[in-house]
Amino acid sequence: MPEENIVYIGNKPVMNYVLAVVTQMNSGVSEVVLKARGRAISRAVDVAEIVRNRFIPDMDVESIDICTEEIVGNDGVSTNVSTIEIHLKKDN
Repeated sequence: MPEENIVYIGNKPVMNYVLAVVTQMNSGVSEVVLKARGRAISRAVDVAEIVRNRFIPDMDVESIDICTEEIVGNDGVSTNVSTIEIHLKKDN
């Protein structure tokens, strides 16, 4: 998957990410991946559902991958952070 087909979800408002996904789909891309970690996971789900229900009705969730990443902080303490990848694909 090319890097430009990935939307990284962070702390911006949900509609910013919805706009990014819709813009990519309008540019001819048939598949977009939403990636999020930690507290941004719920925002990624919101983005996927808003895109599917309001903007691109023929968009489907192809797969959802979840995992845990171990992040080591500056103090040497490691913490586990949940991650999600939502693969959205448009039916042609």
